[in-house]
Amino acid sequence: MRFIGYTITVIIFLVSLAAVPLWALSLEEAKAKGLVGERANGYLGVVNAADREAQALAQEINQKRRQAYEEIAKKNGTQLNAVETLAGEKAIQNTRPGQFVEGPGGWVKK
Repeated sequence: MRFIGYTITVIIFLVSLAAVPLWALSLEEAKAKGLVGERANGYLGVVNAADREAQALAQEINQKRRQAYEEIAKKNGTQLNAVETLAGEKAIQNTRPGQFVEGPGGWVKK
């Protein structure tokens, strides 16, 4: 399970980097501006739903994350939702103070 956690952390980082050249708004910029945040399900959420650029960025990154999670689940013989949940935990742990995470009651600053 530790290997899966490490693999997920590396993949989240690489997927985040891969999206940077595709959009004028990078993932780190979007997080710093409070436009997107990490969710417990392992995917990005859009804090400010009116921002179309943030929506497009989140959609692109989430598609890549899902592909990576599916590969990890298949490789390790586990369920996709288990990988997503673990990835969500790791992403929330790695979220910087002042950035958003989605809690049970909605978006909160970490």
